[in-house]
Amino acid sequence: MGKVRTILLNQSVLADNDGEAQRLREELKEKGTFLINVMSSPGAGKTTLLVGLINRLKEHISAGVMEADIDSDVDAVRVAEKTGCKSIQLHTGGMCHLDAQMTRQGLEGLDGLPRLIFLENVGNLVCPAEYDTGAHLDAVLLSVPEGDDKPLKYPLVFQKCGLVIITKTDAGDYFPFDLQKCIRNIRLRNPRADILPVSAKTGEGMRELSEYILNKINGKEKT
Repeated sequence: MGKVRTILLNQSVLADNDGEAQRLREELKEKGTFLINVMSSPGAGKTTLLVGLINRLKEHISAGVMEADIDSDVDAVRVAEKTGCKSIQLHTGGMCHLDAQMTRQGLEGLDGLPRLIFLENVGNLVCPAEYDTGAHLDAVLLSVPEGDDKPLKYPLVFQKCGLVIITKTDAGDYFPFDLQKCIRNIRLRNPRADILPVSAKTGEGMRELSEYILNKINGKEKT
């Protein structure tokens, strides 16, 4: 015991990624592109939300989407068909997250950088939270059917994010979900996170979310 050297490989890998992520973030800023990393559990409504959001934003700003999945291109096709924006699929080869270098490769495949890019990360609340993608804003979705205790079970992703979007609020009558309790649980993990409840189905909260993102891009404080 104590006679062998232990190397923390994970720490080294994450440190290297953090450096690459910061370089990417600065490069995108210089080019006038704002990148949002969108994380959630599978089925929380990321793609549906992005379709509704892009259709609201596209009259104000150019947008593109990078869809990350282990396999298939259904999300990228859906976004492109329903919004007309630039959309590409990123296959992770079995990995459950994206890092900064993967994000850079995806950006190169977009064939030109729009003003706003959404990176829809792999559906997972654990691995994606550990890797800085180079985004200017990390957002996490929490859907009503998942329960108001989700922030207590998956602390890191809620600690890391700048924005929590509570989705599928139209389903509130069908699930034992307490919005105020959910907000308190989020605040336990991250007192500074912005929290916006929305329903992509009914449109509730979508205008406020659109304005929030435009203010972020333009460097304005939230109102």
